[in-house]
Amino acid sequence: MTRTQIFRTIAILGAALGLGFGPHEAWAEPRHGIAMYGEPALPPDFEALPYANPEAPKGGRIVVGEVGSFDSLNPHVLKGSVPWQLRFLTYESLMGRSYDEPFTLYGLLAESIEVADDRSWTEFTLREEAAFSDGTPVTIEDVMWSYETLGTQGHPRYLGTWSQVESMEQTGPRSVRFTFNTENRELALLIGLRPILKKAQWDDKDITQSGLETIPIATAPYTVTDFEAGRFVELTRNPDYWGRDLPFMQGQANLDTIRMEFYADAQVLFEAFKAGQINSIRETNAETWETQYDFPAVRSGEVVKSEIPHKRPTGITGFVMNTRNPLFSDWRVREAMIQAFNFEFINETMTGGRQPRITSYFSNSQLGMTHDPAEGRVAQLLQPYADNLPPGTLEGYTLPEGDGSARNRQGLRAAMRLMEEAGYTIDQGRMLDPQGRPVSFEILLPTSTPEADVGTIVDLYLPALERMGIEVDVSRVDRAQFNRRTEAFDFDMTFYTRGLSLSPGNEQKLYWGAAAADTPGSMNWMGVQSPAVDAMIDTILTSESREDFTAATRALDRVLTAGRYVIPIYQWRESRIAHVKELHFPDRIPIYGDFINFHPDVWWWEDDG
Repeated sequence: MTRTQIFRTIAILGAALGLGFGPHEAWAEPRHGIAMYGEPALPPDFEALPYANPEAPKGGRIVVGEVGSFDSLNPHVLKGSVPWQLRFLTYESLMGRSYDEPFTLYGLLAESIEVADDRSWTEFTLREEAAFSDGTPVTIEDVMWSYETLGTQGHPRYLGTWSQVESMEQTGPRSVRFTFNTENRELALLIGLRPILKKAQWDDKDITQSGLETIPIATAPYTVTDFEAGRFVELTRNPDYWGRDLPFMQGQANLDTIRMEFYADAQVLFEAFKAGQINSIRETNAETWETQYDFPAVRSGEVVKSEIPHKRPTGITGFVMNTRNPLFSDWRVREAMIQAFNFEFINETMTGGRQPRITSYFSNSQLGMTHDPAEGRVAQLLQPYADNLPPGTLEGYTLPEGDGSARNRQGLRAAMRLMEEAGYTIDQGRMLDPQGRPVSFEILLPTSTPEADVGTIVDLYLPALERMGIEVDVSRVDRAQFNRRTEAFDFDMTFYTRGLSLSPGNEQKLYWGAAAADTPGSMNWMGVQSPAVDAMIDTILTSESREDFTAATRALDRVLTAGRYVIPIYQWRESRIAHVKELHFPDRIPIYGDFINFHPDVWWWEDDG
């Protein structure tokens, strides 16, 4: 598997912040940074982020491949398909994030941040030297316009935070204060991470309808300098970038050129890498990594295979079931679909059994649930909702294990028992629902899915469903139609991935909050509407101790996992990146590993010859 779609969805996680734990201290004075709890790890006079190399040379280029196409260069609105990297490479916010701390921000466009002791408001002061790529200064008017416009007309990911802003007011020539209407400790940090655009550029334009005709002007080190619709986008480092001397930016934005080439499918992309048309590629299939990366350039040392570990949660990747469809509204049917999914056989076929399965949404981290009965604070948080929790939430839930054989008879027997309990019957080899109608559903896949083996996984899954008497139609549609349908929740089952961080917060409402279930464009594809889920998210947002935060996240993990909304596949405990030998990254790896702002932000080009 390539990681393009995973990183695209993980990219949405750019709004998902982290937690730096420690005792909370009240302060209301300008500071260089802010942590969710306690103090930032870096002092005011820090020289660089700990995982960046301030001695890295400038120059060179990175060329990466993407599967699919694009028809817009504006990542801030719902319309269009946009290269996911643009939101992070070509825009800046008031604060910047350190990926070596679970949830700490340092001043970027803002020289300081000030918060109330109860975090009911936060105030930022702009750096006097902050400027857009066209050389014009960033003003408080630009900041306030960006927040209000994105909060009211922008992509749905911006709307939730803006709805919790009671007021926004200019408090000085370069200062702006946000007062919140909700008790939510994360807001003081979240509000500092919105992209800042140039107001004057949009005075006579409708930002919601922009696509390829207008490239938004921003402040980042890179600007879009060339593109061909659906084919490539090229970014160039701005030699006059305003923030090149900031400590936060030392060792970052080292490459002169970042180019994204688009291909029809993952195999074509891989062949392009072997041919030298692109010079860096992520690989998510361990079997492919071991068996297909032995071409001449690797053997000669011209191409290097790098493995980069991380300590972040697995997130959830697999096949999501839409509970808006009456078929999947019953947990027993969803469990039957999981039982019928022969993971052990599929994993052996696809990866040689090298990749372990995702066991919960926050597995592989300290925030993950245990599979034993809930205890202590976790049980206490869940107890008020005990009567309506999915079976296994309190008692303990573990994904089924097959015997590794192709037929998976044990799993199919369990699946059929569950369907029978739910009122389904078999008549002449066909499964009928409680009303006597034949059972059928659609699996929706994009034709341009970067995960070349997703279609193969579906093919391996179909025989089990057929043996159950279920008729399944696999629909492959182009990326634009896939986006439209998933944004409208117009599917039964589809491939789904949500990256999660060590810092779950407000984004959890967009992922699986009840309000998001009926909001087109939200990431709550499964349609979760659970008072327990909402309550656990609220507790995460208002916790004032590490213990409560961790317990609430583990409790949330239990409700989601026992909800059986997704058929999980394998997890990735490290990133596998093959690249030309001239591309380098620092020895010090942040706790998030190869996350959104690692490749290519802290990479550099150096000819070892």
